[in-house]
Amino acid sequence: MDELDSAIVRLLQTDARQSNRELARQLGVAPSTCLERVRALTRRGVIRGYHADIDPAALNRGVQAMVAVQVRPLSREVINAFKASAAEMPEVLSVFVLAGGDDFLLHVAVQDLDHLHAFLLDRLSKRKEIVGFRTSVIYQQVQKPFPSLLPEP
Repeated sequence: MDELDSAIVRLLQTDARQSNRELARQLGVAPSTCLERVRALTRRGVIRGYHADIDPAALNRGVQAMVAVQVRPLSREVINAFKASAAEMPEVLSVFVLAGGDDFLLHVAVQDLDHLHAFLLDRLSKRKEIVGFRTSVIYQQVQKPFPSLLPEP
């Protein structure tokens, strides 16, 4: 990654909907150069896709929580099965597989605290492989874009 690649990633993270022509203008390069660089970043897996940033509260999912989950027995089959199952749950935004005291961290978004409680009781506590879980309600989130990890120009 050189300075131009880093600048492209920064600008796309700010607004992925801008045209190639606009991106090239901001970078001070030819549109053909910009397009080839973006394609190369995509081929190398730096750019994995483009998405809309959705506000869960606008979809009546105003309560978010992190749920740390422990499963047993610890085997590849149990871990893979739970990971796949959790990813399919509509309440789950992200599934993290962990090392340490917890095996998974689930980022969930639900309508309200009653729905969070129902999710924990009806979805998680009934699963035989889950031996424990802890829930932390999220009050606020500040999401830092990945370009902040890149060297500044």
